[in-house]
Amino acid sequence: MQIRTKRKIWVILFPCILAITSEAFGYQEIYVSDGGTITGTVTLEGSVPKPKGYNLTTLPDQFYCGRISDGQGWRILQPFEVGPHGEFQDVVMYLEDIEKGKAFGESDGVAIEARDCLFVPFITVVRNNQTVTVVNMDPVMHDIQAYETSQMGARVLFNVPLPMNPQHPRNFKDRTDAGLYHKHMAGQPMKQQINLTKGRNVFVMQCGFHAYMESWALAITNPYYAKTDEAGRFTISDVPPGTYRLVAWHPYIRQRFEQTVVVRAGETVHTHVSIEAPTGRLYANEVLDHTYVRYKVTEDVKREIEPVIERQEHP
Repeated sequence: MQIRTKRKIWVILFPCILAITSEAFGYQEIYVSDGGTITGTVTLEGSVPKPKGYNLTTLPDQFYCGRISDGQGWRILQPFEVGPHGEFQDVVMYLEDIEKGKAFGESDGVAIEARDCLFVPFITVVRNNQTVTVVNMDPVMHDIQAYETSQMGARVLFNVPLPMNPQHPRNFKDRTDAGLYHKHMAGQPMKQQINLTKGRNVFVMQCGFHAYMESWALAITNPYYAKTDEAGRFTISDVPPGTYRLVAWHPYIRQRFEQTVVVRAGETVHTHVSIEAPTGRLYANEVLDHTYVRYKVTEDVKREIEPVIERQEHP
C-alpha cells in the first residue's frame, strides 16, 4: 500500500516533555463479532536525526544523573528509536474518525516513572479526562511541567514538584554499593487529570530541573491504536469492516502520514508505512560534531560524572 503525505503540521517542541489529542464526542462502543485486523511495519527512511545533548555540569544532580552519560560530562537524548534497517519504534498508529467499535480496555489511567533521571515511557497514549500518575523513583527531586500544545500554541496544564522517597541515601558520591547502586523507591505519587482544550492535540511533560527529561503522549478518541515495537511492528485488532484512515504519529515528525485501509470481516490487512526522516536542525540543543569547548568540563569533573549504568555513544 502507498503512503500519502499530507500538509505539514508544525509541533512546538520543548526541552523535556509528553503528547495527546483531544477527545471527540460520539464514539459508540458496540460488540464486534466480525472484526478484521490491521498489521504492519513502520520504517524511517533516510538518516536518523542527531540526538539532543545536555551538559550535566550546568544542571542539578550531575553525579547521580550522570550515571547515564557519555563519560565526558554529557547526557544524550535520542527521540528517534530506529533499528539497523530503519525499524521505527514508538510510533503511534491509530484509526481516525472511527465512529463505533470495540470498548476501551479497563484502565485506571496512565503511569509514568521518573527513573535514573528519565521519564519512562518516553511516548504513551491517553484518553482525554484520564488521570496521569507520575512517580519519582530517584533519590533526587524532580519538577513536572506539563503543557498542551498544537499548531495553535501552548497552554500550561500543571506544574508540581515530584518528591522523592525520604528513605533514599543522600550521599551520592559514596562509592559503596549502598550509595552507587541504590534501590529505586517510589516517592509520593502525583495524580493529575488531563483536560485538554478543544482543538489542541499534544500533551508534553518535562522536568523543570533536568532538561533532558521529557515525555510525550497522544490523546486518542477511540481504542483503535498501537505503538510500534523494536522491530517497527504494530497490530490493531477487532476493527469493524469498513474503510478507514490509518495515521502515523511521532512527536518529532513534522509531517502528517496517513493511509486509507479497507478492512473486511474476519480478514487481516497487511501494510507498510515509510516515513521520511526530518532533515535540518530539529532543536537548539542538538549534539554538535565538534567538541563542546565552551563549557570547560575538566578532567576532574569528568571523573565525578561516571556513567555506571550506561555509557552513551555520540552519533
